[in-house]
Amino acid sequence: MDDANPHSAQQIKLLTLSEDHACSYLPNHKANSVFLDHQTPPSWQQYSQLTRIGFRRSGDHFYRPHCKQCDACMSCRVRTQEINLDSKRFKRILNRNKHLSYTLTQSTYTQEHYSLYEKYINARHSDGDMYPPSQEQYQNFLVYPAKYSYFLEIRDQERLIACCVTDALDDGLSAIYTYFDPDLEKSSLGSLAVLLLCKVGREMNLPYIYLGYWIKNSQKMHYKVQFQPLEIFNGDNWQSLPAQA
Repeated sequence: MDDANPHSAQQIKLLTLSEDHACSYLPNHKANSVFLDHQTPPSWQQYSQLTRIGFRRSGDHFYRPHCKQCDACMSCRVRTQEINLDSKRFKRILNRNKHLSYTLTQSTYTQEHYSLYEKYINARHSDGDMYPPSQEQYQNFLVYPAKYSYFLEIRDQERLIACCVTDALDDGLSAIYTYFDPDLEKSSLGSLAVLLLCKVGREMNLPYIYLGYWIKNSQKMHYKVQFQPLEIFNGDNWQSLPAQA
């Protein structure tokens, strides 16, 4: 996938925000980021290397938390080849949804995808930064014109019920964002998307599924510890995170 990014490798420039802003995850905390200058976007190889040291992508924004008084945000990744998909909980989720189909498609805008995203944000995140949703916001956030950017589509027959926006890197798949039909809560579609990514990663012989940041004191992030073995990046190296963390 050497030609996966239309940008050739070049020297990248890192910037930080001049002012801190309110943290989205921890109350009474201030946050900041180090991010790539838009004038020097990374090549696919550079992006893969940056991911291994804690960077993430959101739209055309490549960033890593860089907070003065807090280091709670830690990148996490699942060891794809070792996760036990036959565990009692995972097997139950997979069996409950065995009638569904899934496929990787190129990241492109469609009204079908936006309608599902809009429904999801309105139902699940009406108090968040992405509310109210709009087509422009959706496209800027999740539709990225790079060969490595995919949609993992989950369908019930022809109907789209979930999508995990995913980047294919040189050592794994990076889950950017997942949205799904909020009316199907009992189907555990968020967890299902991660399990299906693990299946796809195994088929592609990739060792990791990157799940963004894990924050010990954030209830929103706690679900990630169920996907064992899970590793976190402590700023210097990757280490195992036990399920009881």
